[in-house]
Amino acid sequence: MRIRDLLAPESIMLQGVASDKTDVLNQMVELMAKSGKIADVDTYRKGVFAREEEGTTGVGEGIAIPHCKSSAVKAPGLAAMVVPDGVEFDALDGAPVHILFLIAAPDTKDNVHLDVLSKLSTLLMDESFTQSLIHASSVDEFLAIIDRAESKKDDMVKVETRPANGFQVLAVTACPTGIAHTYMAAEALEKKAAELGITIKVETRGSGGAKNVLTDEEIKAATTILVAADTKVPMDRFDGKKVIECKVADGINKAETLLSRAVKGDAPVYHAAEGAKKEAGSEKSGGAHSIYTHLMSGVSHMLPFVIGGGIMIALAFLIDTIMGYGATGGSAFGTCTPLSAFFKYAGGLAMGLMVPVLSGYIAYSIADRPGLAVGFTGGLLASSGNAIAAGYVWADGTTGFQKFIADFAFQGANGGNTVSGFLGGIVAGFLAGYIVLLLKKAFSKLPASLDGIKPTLIYPLLGILIISILMCFIFNPLIGLINTGLSNMLTGIANAGFITVLGLIVGAMMAIDMGGPINKAAYVFGTGMLATANQMMANGAAASDPAVQACYIAMASIMMGGMVPPVGIALACQFFPKKFNEAEKSSKVSNLIMGCSFITEGAIPFAAADPLHVIPCTLVGAGVAGFLSALFGCTLMAPHGGIFVFATVGHPLLYIVSWLVGSVITAVLLGIIKRDAK
Repeated sequence: MRIRDLLAPESIMLQGVASDKTDVLNQMVELMAKSGKIADVDTYRKGVFAREEEGTTGVGEGIAIPHCKSSAVKAPGLAAMVVPDGVEFDALDGAPVHILFLIAAPDTKDNVHLDVLSKLSTLLMDESFTQSLIHASSVDEFLAIIDRAESKKDDMVKVETRPANGFQVLAVTACPTGIAHTYMAAEALEKKAAELGITIKVETRGSGGAKNVLTDEEIKAATTILVAADTKVPMDRFDGKKVIECKVADGINKAETLLSRAVKGDAPVYHAAEGAKKEAGSEKSGGAHSIYTHLMSGVSHMLPFVIGGGIMIALAFLIDTIMGYGATGGSAFGTCTPLSAFFKYAGGLAMGLMVPVLSGYIAYSIADRPGLAVGFTGGLLASSGNAIAAGYVWADGTTGFQKFIADFAFQGANGGNTVSGFLGGIVAGFLAGYIVLLLKKAFSKLPASLDGIKPTLIYPLLGILIISILMCFIFNPLIGLINTGLSNMLTGIANAGFITVLGLIVGAMMAIDMGGPINKAAYVFGTGMLATANQMMANGAAASDPAVQACYIAMASIMMGGMVPPVGIALACQFFPKKFNEAEKSSKVSNLIMGCSFITEGAIPFAAADPLHVIPCTLVGAGVAGFLSALFGCTLMAPHGGIFVFATVGHPLLYIVSWLVGSVITAVLLGIIKRDAK
């Protein structure tokens, strides 16, 4: 199917004007409706906006490709709009969008919208093509430009043949959504390879499945494999080959550099059994990045349980406070009324899944699906700890090897802490993943007829046995001691008055890379503190205990640090307008809303455009806000929510003061330090 077949003349607007993203999307839907391909416009409109909530379709370079697959679509179609003055669209590069294509696809199995997306994405990678469309003087000229470009592209595909001695470079591109960036990276690599005289084949792993898949013969003959991906791709097939791993964005923006390295063989040899080796100068590969990637896999799956369960528990505390049990509830605080007990029970169950899910998906990231069962089991052992031996009938009557198990795999009635918790869950996840990898290697020589029982019998049975031994005999007791020490340290910090320093540090960390590794490290620390507080209260500590309070104070400073940057930037746009361009100033309302909602990422476009001037301002403002929040003793029992969970904040008025002070400091510093916009 050709793009021209889907694009009706009445669904094209060349001189569009729009105030914002919502406005332009509504106009695009109306353009699509003119083609007669939409059975229910309202349903289709809701689908378009729902897709946009999953992640922006503004792919950068002034281009947006919104799309929707819906039963409200009678036949596949396209609508196009050119906005000469640009419209703010929350694009990935923060720049205004000048040309939009809206895709309508019926809810069928053929996924026609994905095929059209791949075509559009690759054509739009050609700047001369997009500029020609933007400057088209008529609808007929607009359609003719598309016809010529698509025909040229199709002709190029038809004449492409495999070289007799194989391709010099093979590549794989993939992004988390599997749509635009996957194909844009492939197009960029293919174009640059043609310019440099390099033969290349690119496998795209989009949401419609893998296309142009690399064959074993091609892999064997290739000099280097280039993997430009932000999501997991099958890597075992590249065992023994030189492999460059990088972000999918690098495939778009650094194609020449990557191809030059690939032709020179400037890459480490990949060994499937050991995982990717560290690559000098690579932003994607390397031991530290690999560990971070696996950890973030666990954290991203864990967060919904933390946020939902954490807010439920916070509401339980709020209910008891309203009912007058704030000072008298003691260790029963949160369960002093039937309603609060319900919230605490349900929220506690959700929070109880936090560590197993964390461990399970760390293991999944390392060893794929076989790692899940082993990882979940390790996480459950970490969160539950070793059982109390006094609860068993044999507790006082064991000898020999049985006594050894009783003494080391269990604990006495008054024994030490063996709940390794959040830290234990991280350890269990990595252990589980690498245990399964070792099992895969150990049983790789079994007959092919036994392949079916490996993931269902051998890996889970032996993996669960090994992780259970390691957690019960070694890591639970050891990390339990560390957790006890952490609790004592938090008490000491709170008693010594150093909790303010902690607030300063974690608040500033939230505002350095706004959603990057440093920001996530601080946030993961905060959720770990909440887990620690819940565990201490489960063991009988009161909510007023200094160590418990220190956990909640740390979480309050972390959320404070995340709320300051977008609000500070919004204030700066209002009071220092000369420092920002029109597109930046138009985002002040959205930044204010994101700041209020604890979405730090609203500050990313500003930091990316001018990091040397913006990041120091956000860092100082967020650090001061975190410091003040801790100084005032503000506490937070919920891991997310921004202003929507302020009712659960201890000393809420002082918390708001800290927030405003930090935001004003950020705004004033931006007014002083940042240069005037051109």
